[in-house]
Amino acid sequence: MGSTFDVHRRDLIKRAAAAGLIAVPAVGALTSCASGGGESNQVDKGEKSKDNPLAVNGTAALEVYIFDGGFGTQYAKDAAKTYEQRFPEAKVSVKSTQKIQSVLQPRFNGGTPPDLIDNSGAEQMDMGVLVGQKQLADLSPLLDAPSIDDASVKVRDTLRPGIVEMGQYDGEQCYVLNYAYTVYGVWYSQTNLDKIGEEYPKTWDDMLKVCAKAKKKGVAGWTYPGKYPYYLPFSLYPFMAKIGGDEVLKKIDNLEPDAWKQPAVKAALEAYYELHKKGYILQGTPGLTHIQSQTAWNEGEALFIPNGSWVENETAKTTPDDFEMRVAPPSSLDSGDKMPFATTWASGGEPFIVPAKAKNPTGGMEQMRVLLGKKATQNFVKQVSSLTALDGGTDGLDLPPGLNSAIGVLDAAGDNIVNPRIPNWYVSLHKDKIGTGCLGEMMAGRMTPAECMKKAQQFTDEAREDDSVKHYTR
Repeated sequence: MGSTFDVHRRDLIKRAAAAGLIAVPAVGALTSCASGGGESNQVDKGEKSKDNPLAVNGTAALEVYIFDGGFGTQYAKDAAKTYEQRFPEAKVSVKSTQKIQSVLQPRFNGGTPPDLIDNSGAEQMDMGVLVGQKQLADLSPLLDAPSIDDASVKVRDTLRPGIVEMGQYDGEQCYVLNYAYTVYGVWYSQTNLDKIGEEYPKTWDDMLKVCAKAKKKGVAGWTYPGKYPYYLPFSLYPFMAKIGGDEVLKKIDNLEPDAWKQPAVKAALEAYYELHKKGYILQGTPGLTHIQSQTAWNEGEALFIPNGSWVENETAKTTPDDFEMRVAPPSSLDSGDKMPFATTWASGGEPFIVPAKAKNPTGGMEQMRVLLGKKATQNFVKQVSSLTALDGGTDGLDLPPGLNSAIGVLDAAGDNIVNPRIPNWYVSLHKDKIGTGCLGEMMAGRMTPAECMKKAQQFTDEAREDDSVKHYTR
């Protein structure tokens, strides 16, 4: 293969083990994989042309692995049919799993990964580790290729703001392309708020008043996936930024020594802890999965849930017809906030990667080019009620209430959109340590906000001081 996919290897096994990407017994396997020679297993390229700008080998098979979660897999199967129409001699195999790491880690270790992976879900592989191990292909050829809809426009110029930047880990090279565009925040049912005669609360004092009123009517204010408490930051991180400015999240992303000691962090955690102390969280929430908490929310047992815009599709089977799903930014703390109420966390989600040792990496990128076309985008939007990375991909579509609400939130936010990077740069730190080990414990009442801050800072300091961990800054 050409220089695009040549991979210079180095041994970063300690980092991978420390970050949880691989188990210690697998070190030997990954070492041999990471230190091998050229990409001799890759198929030859095809002939580059106007209709085939990436020089795809039209006879080569393509293997795609999709996380089978909130977005399902049909959108990917439909895109695979388009690929096969473009390359009739090629066979595309679309496989799926909810256990991405368990299923695909051994294949990375053995040097036989699929050609395109939707690396998402609770068992998401650590992208920071994969980049540090030189296991991912640079996606610049895809970004600089012409859009499938307009040959005069590069793919990178059709994407929503922040998509390319989110995939950059070292300089200008982009290794991850988030296909979905997710609006995070506090999700609710307008119908259920109407039942208690309330609107979405724009201040924290009003939030507590609404929760108190709901409690009197036998309804909890909040629920969340207690078994996966990394959902809490979907509203908590933009709340912190709203209170103290985006600099608050920047310090957390950069693993700074005072990241979790900031006044805005303290204020946000103490506010959320009030929900527990006042009994405004649905009983049993710490033991609920994301599906169980969402179902309870759909059934009117709780008013609010922190989530992302995939929730409308993921809860489709249990959402009442008159639910009127909505999303809003987190409530403002008070008049001293540094950012306006409309401040929202919105960013790319559903990260797709092309392994450097894939057999057909060019085909993997071409399949992404298909997915980033208007046809595939509108198919995705109609199927799963979520936006894609393609800017303007919803034009002309009749959208469901949750997605309509999400677009309204984006429009209102304008430039006040935050995008914390710790969930992508340090997956284990974000999910397992800070999420489960700190925030989950605090919201269950087993840790005070002060103890949560101290523990989160300890985990942050350990990650910063660990030379085996590859560090990123913004």
